[in-house]
Parts: sequence; C-alpha cells; structure tokens
Amino acid sequence: MLRILDARTGEPVPAAPARRGLTRIEAHASGLDPTDLRVLLTADLLVRALELGGTPVWTILTAPHRLAELRTAATALAIRPFEDGRDLASGLGDAQAIHVVAGDGGPVPGPGPVASVAPVVWTGEPGPPAADGTRSGATPADSGAGRDTVPGVPPGAPPTPPRLPLPDLLADPAALRLALLSVPRGEPVHLDRAGLDRAAQRLTHWRRAVAAWARRPSRPVPEEVRVRLRAAWEDDLDLPAVLEVLRDVESAPGVPDGARFETYVYADRLLALDLPRDLGTLA
Repeated sequence: MLRILDARTGEPVPAAPARRGLTRIEAHASGLDPTDLRVLLTADLLVRALELGGTPVWTILTAPHRLAELRTAATALAIRPFEDGRDLASGLGDAQAIHVVAGDGGPVPGPGPVASVAPVVWTGEPGPPAADGTRSGATPADSGAGRDTVPGVPPGAPPTPPRLPLPDLLADPAALRLALLSVPRGEPVHLDRAGLDRAAQRLTHWRRAVAAWARRPSRPVPEEVRVRLRAAWEDDLDLPAVLEVLRDVESAPGVPDGARFETYVYADRLLALDLPRDLGTLA
C-alpha cells in the first residue's frame, strides 16, 4: 500500500485508505515556476502509483495565476491533464483526498493528508538579460543599484537567486523530469546546466539500452525486482530508490536482457520518461 508523509501530522499515512475507493488528488500551484511544476509532477506520480495499485483517481489543479501556461508546461513534462479546481463536481466531494503543495504553500483547504514538496532552485548561470537589462527572473534590485529605493525590497535584502527561464528548462523536458525524480520530494532540487546534461545523457543511454534489449527474447520482470520497485514507490514515492533499482538491473549479472527490457518498461509506467522511445531505431 502506498504511504506518504503527511505534512499536517509529520506521520506516514496510507495515500488511499480505501484501496478501491475513488481518490481525489488536488495539486495547489501558486504561479508558474519550476517549484510549481514539481508540485504537479508529484501529483502526477501519486496518480500513476495509485492506479498501478488498482485505485481509481480523480485529479484537480488549483492555480490562481497563469493556469493555461502552467498546463502547457505540465504537458511538456509528460504530466497528465488535471481538472480545473474551479469546476469541482459536488457529487465527488466525499472522495478521499490528498493535497499536494509547495513547502511554503500555506493552509490547505479541506480534509485529507498533505504531501509537501520542497522547492526547485536554479544554481547555475542566470538566463540572458531581459529588456530592462536585468537577468531573467531577477528584480531590478538584484543588480545592486538603487536597492534601497526599490519598492517592496527592504534595505539590505539578499539578492534574488538567479533563475533560468522556464522555456529553457523545458528545452529537454524528459531530462528535467529525470532530474526532478532523482531527488526526494522533501529535499530541495538544485538545478544547473551540468546536472540537466547528465540527466539527458542518462536518458540517452537507457533508451539505447532498452532498444537493444528489446531485440532479445522477452522474459518476465524478476519477482524480486518487482517487489523492490513497488516497495520503493510505495514508501512516500521514493523515486530515487526506483532509479537505483533500474541501475542495479542494468548491471546485474544473470538477468536476461529480455527481463531487463520488461523491467524498464514496467517502471516507465510510473516514471513516464519514454524509455522505449528508441525501439526500432537500432540497426
């Protein structure tokens, strides 16, 4: 059974106490930035994990600002569509609910456990200068000039961390998704270009490996591997542990290539990294 750490109580709780009962996943986003996308990604992973366990799920997005742009970015990141929270159907109001919020998301309306998501921080070089001469994502105060006279910025406030424009982060959405999956959701994600490049290289390697394994006779996912995978994602969505299982299967002696292939395809039902993308492309 999938269990998540409830931010309301600090205790692990079943994500869906009634396993076959309809479960409502409510993602609460405050705007349009990588942390908001991580909130939606976490909700997407909850949906996939619950569905793999046979639980029906209904997903809702509450976002007061830039909803259309947020939906477009989420689609690029292979996040399934959400219903609009403003169109909440009263007939489903009694469904068990899970709320997904950023760590500083404030009070959450309604009952149900809360899955808190740590922020995403860009630690690399900032984006190109904007029209006003500031770096993308920065305020005029970040340049240091006239900081004490900038409205809303208190004297002596630290500079805003550099940010890469979201379109640049989504240039390779699968690499971004893998980079986000590689960090426990309760820990901040520190992104830079080198990290995104490593994620892209890992994806390229795995996709080529999956395409090569597909040419071998199919074999079932080894039972011990299936147990490890499910134990990982049912433990508060421990996606780094899921990725570790895949790395182990890739190099484990005695595992037939056909079983490696089926393992990666099975895990991709949760990861949504399009690992079989290169099937048929190898000579």
